[in-house]
Amino acid sequence: MKLLFVSLGCDKNLVDSEHAIALLSDAGFESVDDENEADVIVVNTCCFILDAKQESIDTVLEMARLKDNKLKALIVCGCLAKRYRKEIQKEIPEVDAVIDPEGIGDIVKAVKDVLKINGNDVPSPKRKSHDRIITTPGHYEYLKIAEGCDKNCTYCIIPKIRGSYRSYPMEDLVKEAEDLAQKGVKELILVAQETTLYGVDLYGRKSLPELLCKLSDIDGIQWIRLLYAYPEEITDELIEIMSTNKKICHYIDMPIQSGSDDILKRMGRRTRADEIKSVVSKLRSSMSDICIRTTLISGFPGETQADHEETYRFVNETEFDRLGIFTYSAEEGTPAYDFNDRVDEETAKARRDELYELQQAIAFEKAGEMTGKVLRVIVDGYLPEDGVYVARSYKDAPDIDGLVFVLSDTELITGDMIDVLITGAKDYDLEGEAVHESSQ
Repeated sequence: MKLLFVSLGCDKNLVDSEHAIALLSDAGFESVDDENEADVIVVNTCCFILDAKQESIDTVLEMARLKDNKLKALIVCGCLAKRYRKEIQKEIPEVDAVIDPEGIGDIVKAVKDVLKINGNDVPSPKRKSHDRIITTPGHYEYLKIAEGCDKNCTYCIIPKIRGSYRSYPMEDLVKEAEDLAQKGVKELILVAQETTLYGVDLYGRKSLPELLCKLSDIDGIQWIRLLYAYPEEITDELIEIMSTNKKICHYIDMPIQSGSDDILKRMGRRTRADEIKSVVSKLRSSMSDICIRTTLISGFPGETQADHEETYRFVNETEFDRLGIFTYSAEEGTPAYDFNDRVDEETAKARRDELYELQQAIAFEKAGEMTGKVLRVIVDGYLPEDGVYVARSYKDAPDIDGLVFVLSDTELITGDMIDVLITGAKDYDLEGEAVHESSQ
């Protein structure tokens, strides 16, 4: 039996997919990349915002058309599957099974049931919970440390889909990270809906600093990157660990969503602009080279021109290193969906574009200031047509941040970590030359 597994949405979804692929592989299914060869297709869906929802629906419909060919089973799992189970079952009859995110561990049974395979014909998986089939390039991987969320921001559907905040046991995470390191992973990227609350439910305290220390003790792991850290939960202890532990990147993804106190309140966020500035100040005081990434939502219901200008000033004053901006997406089942004072799409996009133009100037200036400095980078690949290697510094998370294009007289291998002299900047990206041979 040949399997195609399609993973959509966030990196947290990708981790779920890799666990599911491992279970199916252990049960005898062979992974393929071509949907026309597949006997079974599993689509792990996302529905966080409208665009993600549409991508998931389009993908499922595209795969459903293959039921007239070789395809024997089409399984839909993930967030869209939980949120719209009945609609999927009614509107897309080609879908044979719909699995909630929490049921991903039962993927083998679901496939067997659809195919009417006798339990003795396909062995039950014997893998442990930490086993995964790596689908990233292999030198970096995501480690999901918790599931769900308790924040209940008024625009977000995740708590209703993924449930309350649940940390994974520390010993399981360490074991999973050790296994990843043995497979060649050098960069570990910690993810959750919120990483900063890790351990509160299991250990009665914020235990992310302790987890970071344990992960940094693992041989082979050279970089640990932290994503999705809410500003109100960033403690002095966490900042100290980040500033003193050499394996932890001076990088943090800290979503704030707005710079207007009125909008932050309407969003149900736990911090206000001055408190966010205080956290940024603490981070920069402890780590002068820290790279801070954040996200904003433009056009949130009730956002006035004055609110937008307040956010604009906030971004201008704070000068974030990295910034993503999304226009508000109205999601059914969230409190904000019923807010009456919607901002029209044209205005929301115009405000987004103004913020992007401001951030672009900030980012380009910061990139230019790197010229003449030496940065440690990890090699992601090679562009033969340009004769340069593609790499990332500690400032750059995969797929969302910039790149470093490297010239080298010696051959480099994907996953090598080298020092690079930055010779110039091009928009968000840097250019440089390798200053010594790579460390394997």
